[in-house]
Order: sequence, then structure tokens, then C-alpha cells
Amino acid sequence: MTELDFSNTNLTPELIDNLASLGYQQMTPIQAQSLPAIIAGKDVIAQGKTGSGKTAAFGLGLLHHLNVKRFRVQAMVLCPTRELADQVAKEIRKLARAIHNIKVLTLCGGTPTGPQIGSLEHGAHIIVGTPGRIEDHLRKGRLNLDELKTLVLDEADRMLEMGFQDALELIFSLCPAKRQNLLFSATFPKQIKPITEHIMTEPLMVKVESKHDHSSISQHFYQVDNDEDRIAGVEKLLMVNQPESAVVFCNTKVETQALAMALQERGFSCAALNGDLEQRDRDQTLICFANKSVHVLVATDVAARGLDVDNLDMVINYQLAHDPEIHVHRIGRTGRAGDKGMACTLISHKEAHKVIKLEEYLNISISPEDLSDLVVENSSINKAKMVTLHIDGGKKQKLRPGDILGALTGNKAISGEQIGKIQISAIAAYVAVNKNVADLAVKTLTNGKLKGKKFRARKLKL
Repeated sequence: MTELDFSNTNLTPELIDNLASLGYQQMTPIQAQSLPAIIAGKDVIAQGKTGSGKTAAFGLGLLHHLNVKRFRVQAMVLCPTRELADQVAKEIRKLARAIHNIKVLTLCGGTPTGPQIGSLEHGAHIIVGTPGRIEDHLRKGRLNLDELKTLVLDEADRMLEMGFQDALELIFSLCPAKRQNLLFSATFPKQIKPITEHIMTEPLMVKVESKHDHSSISQHFYQVDNDEDRIAGVEKLLMVNQPESAVVFCNTKVETQALAMALQERGFSCAALNGDLEQRDRDQTLICFANKSVHVLVATDVAARGLDVDNLDMVINYQLAHDPEIHVHRIGRTGRAGDKGMACTLISHKEAHKVIKLEEYLNISISPEDLSDLVVENSSINKAKMVTLHIDGGKKQKLRPGDILGALTGNKAISGEQIGKIQISAIAAYVAVNKNVADLAVKTLTNGKLKGKKFRARKLKL
């Protein structure tokens, strides 16, 4: 047993036993530095990148302080996006498995308010949501925070970037003055300081260095002169490396749209992800990317928060990020869990000041490579092998992944190997199938039955 073991903390026995059953034994650096203070009831500011274990750190803390017998909102986690809120709620439910009757409720924009109003009437222990929707429920008197013990701001930097300042101020004003405040963020821009000074009392500062692993991420910088060079550069990097999944980061929404259209015209399986997308379109774009029916995602930093994709082969920076921490956060999405990853960044002479800042931050010397030196050996574009099918029924119709898998493989012409990820939401289901059997799969699902009922199925087009 080491001092990093969860069993060496003052967490309740139920939480420690459940952590052991989940295979969580040793704390990550951010957990080891922040959890003891959180358990002790102190305010904490913690900085660490995605994948550092932030959610478990604050999730365990708020569960430790919860009085389950008191059916009131005792903890609230604010997140910038619905995707991140869903991930956080899922992780907290997992951590709370051993404690009976805990209710975790998500309140996010982009989803109907009716079911949320009904759920609020039934009560909850923990609320996870986006500031805009929580503000709306508070203004209309549907949400009562009188017994709130713990307030968590997850990815606080992005909430400010997305313009949630006014909503946050209202939420703070309606929380009890005596409470624990926990602020977790990947970066710590100057705008956060006024918030911490306003709501926090003698907070413990925790910073886990966002170092990328040189052994798992191969990082390259390429010189470009203008935007036409950038588009051609992205295309060449995709052609040379043939990634199965790649994220291209742009600094503005307009650039994501223009680049995605340019890549689509050239034949790439590509989609844009930015703040202008409707929630349904955003959800479907992320589903298609996660199940490999879209190879390339062109995204802004804010829109990519909450993006959870296994085995991301490559990150391309269309331009350098404005902040070195954001650059590290971007490239840290590839090369995870010991896998090899590649990060390529296009830089122009106008970005010399950003290059200098990045060199100082990473303690490296950046010597741009020449794109003309790259040789395209395979002139064919790496097309997506999978297609995503949309089924107009979901959890409310009691559909499960096994039902969809069984219906498809019931057709002898479709094998299990030709079926990919199956994701089910409240009112829809999505299944990735091999392109060769996509039409047959649509017919099989439409003409057959799931749970004894007929459902429509179609190929999803972004």
C-alpha cells in the first residue's frame, strides 16, 4: 500500500470499496493533491488537462459530504457543454454505485425543459448542468439551492469564453453563502481570477503540469505563408499519414466551416464542430466521429470540450492556439494510454510571437519543417469504412444495444464484424455498420421489428 492509495484517504468505506471494484486503487497526481483538502471541506482551485482524473477528484469529494437521507440538492456541478455534463454525471453515478438511492440529475440546454421540470419536482441530491439552463430553472423558481453544500465549476475557463459570466453571477447569488467551492480548469486565464476572489475563501491552489509525453506524441511544425497554404497543408498531412481519426483545430467558427467544406469537396469524410451547430446536429456529428463514419473533425477549442474519442490518431493545428496551455491541451488528445499519436501544427511568420511563447512554455526549440518534403505515397483518400444509421426509437422505447445487434445479425448476410458502435439516447439510436452492408442494414431494420415494434431506420447524413 502506498500513500497514493485511495484507502489512505478519509473517504467513506462504501466509496473506497466501490473504487476497488472499479479497479481504481492509486490516485492520479491531481487527485492526490486536491482530494484530502476537498474531503476536509476546503475551497480548491485545481488545474489539469483532460484525462488527469479531475472528475473523480471532485466527484468523490461531493459524494463523501452527501447526506443521502436528506433528499435536497446538496451539490451542483457547472459545465460549459452538454457533452461534458453528460460525461460528468455518468462518472459520478459510477462512483456512487455502492450508495443506494442517490439521484444525479442533468440540466442542460439543447434538450426539452418538460422532462427536467418533472425530474426537479421529484427532487435530486446532485445537479450537473450548463449555466444557461440552470439559470433558467432558478429564475422560474423550479430549482432550490438553499441546502447546497458544494459548488463545482468544471472547465471554468471555457464557461467564461462561452459568455456565461452573467449566468454564473446569478447562480452564485442564489447559492448559500456558506458552502464549499471547487474550481477545476485545464487552463487558468486572467478572467478566472475575479471569480475566484469573489466566491472562494483561502483556496488551495493545485497545478498538475500539462506535460505531453514525447515518447507517445510525435510533434511536427510546418511553415505556411497564407490560408491557401494552410488548406493544402492539412490535405497533404491527411494524405501522407492516412489517419483513421483526426481532429483539426481552428481558432474561429468561420474557419472550421470553410476548411470542412474544402476538405469535403476534395473527398474527405469530414465534418465541422463549432458553437453555431444546433444541439441535435452537434450530437450526431460527435456520434459519427466516435464510431468512425467520419474520419476528420474540424473543431474550435470550445466546441471540442467534452469530446471523448478513443484512439485518436492525429491532431492538426490549423493555426497555433493563442495560449501555450491550449496547445498542450489540444495535442494531449492523441497518444493516450500508451498509444502512439501525432500532432502537426501549421505556423506562419505572423505567428512568430506565439512560437516564442510556446518554445518557452515547452522548453523546446521549434524548427519548422517544409511541407514540400512530405511525399504522398498513396494518392487515394482514406474514406470512412463505416456508415451511421439512425433509428427513430431509444431508451424511452426500451431499446438496448443487444436488440439492434440481434436484429441486424438475424440477417445471415450481415455479420457481427460488420457492425460497429451502438449508441442509444432517450428517443433515438445510432449504429455504425460497414458501408458494404449499409443499405441492407437499413432494409433489415425497417422491415423487421425491435422489441416487437416497427421502427424507421435511415442513413445519417451530416
